[in-house]
Amino acid sequence: MITKRIIPCLDVRNGQVVKGMNFVGLREIASPVELAKQYSESGADELVFYDITASSDGRDLFTDVLAETARNVFIPLTVGGGIRTLADFDRVLKCGADKVSVNSGAIADPSLIGRAAKVYGDQCVVLSVDVKRVDGVYRVFAKGGREDTGLDALEWIKRGVSEGAGEIVLNSIDTDGVKKGFDLEMLRAVSEIVSVPVIASGGAGCIEDFIRLFKTLPKVDAGLAASIFHFGEVRIAELKKEMKRNAIPARIVKE
Repeated sequence: MITKRIIPCLDVRNGQVVKGMNFVGLREIASPVELAKQYSESGADELVFYDITASSDGRDLFTDVLAETARNVFIPLTVGGGIRTLADFDRVLKCGADKVSVNSGAIADPSLIGRAAKVYGDQCVVLSVDVKRVDGVYRVFAKGGREDTGLDALEWIKRGVSEGAGEIVLNSIDTDGVKKGFDLEMLRAVSEIVSVPVIASGGAGCIEDFIRLFKTLPKVDAGLAASIFHFGEVRIAELKKEMKRNAIPARIVKE
């Protein structure tokens, strides 16, 4: 049975991990290198590194901090932020990334997904989608959740998968940082229309939120969170033990 993945997320701005609520009110909390080390050693299944202002600033991702982070982790590393060209894919992969996450760059040029998949393989291309409800419709936002693209999220996700995206990260802006649970309604809508892995992001506040996620939506492959892991509100080893107690397949690291 395929195990469900637990994925900490490092939202990085100016070389420091930051966190806010509903994509605003960001504050610095730690070094990405130190946090990455901790997660790699504590049983995380993968790690996500987002340079969250690269796209909105119109600049390249900070590769020095990324390379140092990659040197200190021994689990799969997904990297995103400012990915606009195949050259950007090449650059971050050479820094140690295992997968590359595209968001605003793919919205600007949807062909980037297919071109990258042909060069690096579907498994390397992760489509990250920031979604918010607008007048009852799931709408895609770009540039770190700052810009309403007008795109229907479900149609955009279906297109991304057909282009070659091998994985979807669904970021619910509505639940981001609120800690009231994952956006199960939005996740259900997405998991029903794609056959590739779906990663839930936005809203986790406690261990029970992960248990509810995997029990309610068995098609969802992974749960991603940030602050609850960063501040020790949820410890990954304890979360994995609770998953096992609830018959949810998980990779358990021996202590």
